This record gives sequence, structure tokens and C-alpha cells, in this order.
Amino acid sequence: MKLLTKEQKKFYDDNGFVMLDLLSKEEVEELSQDYDRIFTTMGKCNTEATWRGTWENEEKKKKMEVKSIHALQMYSGAFTRLLMNPKVLDACEDIMETPDILLHHTKAHIKPPGTGSPFPMHQDYHYFPFEKDSMIAVFLSLDDADPENGGLCIYPGSHKLGPQKDVSDAPGYHYLDQKEFPIEDATPLTLKKGQIVVFSYLLVHGSYNNTSTNRPRRMFLTQLMSAHDTPLASFHISECQGMVLRGHCFKRDADIKKRHLQFIDLEKKQNTM
Repeated sequence: MKLLTKEQKKFYDDNGFVMLDLLSKEEVEELSQDYDRIFTTMGKCNTEATWRGTWENEEKKKKMEVKSIHALQMYSGAFTRLLMNPKVLDACEDIMETPDILLHHTKAHIKPPGTGSPFPMHQDYHYFPFEKDSMIAVFLSLDDADPENGGLCIYPGSHKLGPQKDVSDAPGYHYLDQKEFPIEDATPLTLKKGQIVVFSYLLVHGSYNNTSTNRPRRMFLTQLMSAHDTPLASFHISECQGMVLRGHCFKRDADIKKRHLQFIDLEKKQNTM
């Protein structure tokens, strides 16, 4: 073990998540300031990301909002440094049980006070299934977060159930049967600003709506995968995907004549959407 105690590792294995304090106040403050700057600067873009589908009353959804920007490392070096943070990667290596760690994607969500939308109970698995289920999420809370301002909630140990049925009726969105996994029965996580939750992509989780009057909920999430795992489908292609954050990966084709093909194929795919 590089960073986690045996007790923390067992807690993760049993529950599918672990809460950690890994960043300094200075690191958190830099991330917080750059986070706000990114969202302010990009405010004219379409960033609305409330989940669609019949999981929630239509009238309710009209009053709700979630602002989202992906790949914050493409806007600020502070988030690139976070991806390479030795303590964070030490914790991930302990959890994933491999020194060869790849980036899948990053994203940020803001839930405004009073209007911040809930997230239905779901598993990240359905967005990007992998053969060995090595995928984990590193969830950084940039505000004090609890149920009042739309905090995270989970079903501890649900990662052991394996993939559950995706009942979404909205293309591009995935969620589970909300009667089988009601948010009312989930365990809320209360986080301090700067705390990190690492959890399995099989863990059933969601988040509450922000009912507070003056407390936004800002988060930054990184999804990581083992270099020794294989995707079961080509979904959720993101910037910097496959970047080696630690260790090695030799799955890439080094043929010089093919160096641009993946980008050409991606461009063609995007132009047909």
C-alpha cells in the first residue's frame, strides 16, 4: 500500500467507496478560483446538463438546472496538476491494484442554490462498460456539500451486485429503476470543501436537488481506468482519453502512417451526429 491504510482499503473493498483528505488548502483554493473563472468565462456557452428521461416529473425538471463543462484540464493547468497529483494517484493505485493508470475523462457540475437538479440513482458502468470493471471515479467537492445543497448519495456495497438494469428512456442518459433504488433510502455523504470520494463505477449513486438559498454545490470528477482493461463498447470518447497518468500502456498502434486516423475517424463521427 502506498497511501491507504489496510482499514481504508478494506472499507473500499466492502463498500465501493472511500472518503479521503489529500489536498492542501492552497491546492484546493487554486482549483476553486480557476473553476469559477472557467465557468464565468465560458458562461455564454450551452452548459445545461440536467438529466433527461421519465425518472423525474416533467414540470419539476423545467425548474431545475445543472451547469456542466467537461475536460477542465484543457482550460487550466491547475486541473492538469490535479490529474498528476502524487497523493491522489497513490490512493488510486492502492484501490485499482495496478500502477498503470489511464485517464478516461473529466467533468465539472455546478448545482445553483434553489434550482440545482437532482441526479437519478445510476451506475457509471452503463456509460462506459469495461471488461474487468477497473473504472473508478475521483470526486472532488469544491464546496461543503450535504443533502441540502445537492450532495452525493450512495448505496454502500452495491458495487458487489454487478451491473444493474438500465431503464433509461432518453438517448444518452442512463439510470436505474428509481423504485428499486429510491434516493430516499440512499446514504448521504457529507463532504467538506476539498474532500475527495473515490468510488467504483459499479457503485449505485446519485445526488439530491439543491434546496438551499445561498449554497452552490461545485464538483470536479475524474474517471480513471487500468491500462490492462478493455472497453466493451466505444462510448464517451473524450479529450485526453487514454493519457497515461502513471505507469505504462503499450496498447497503442505506433505505426507512423496511422497517427492521424483516430482523429479523422472521430471527426467523421462528430460530423454525422
